[in-house]
Amino acid sequence: MHRIFTTTFASVYPHYVNKVQKKRRARAEFDQVIEDPVMQKIRHLDQLVDELAKGKAIEKVLRA
Repeated sequence: MHRIFTTTFASVYPHYVNKVQKKRRARAEFDQVIEDPVMQKIRHLDQLVDELAKGKAIEKVLRA
């Protein structure tokens, strides 16, 4: 089992906040095919954080 499946959101959240604060522009590679539905949601959350870090409004990100 991949360790991401045993990681709590509370332990990951501060890292996402740091990512947004430090980079303001984050890049991610989402061109891989991810079959596991939980891993897909994790990657989508990461993509959401990246878009917010770029300064996009959450309403616009969620519509896309």
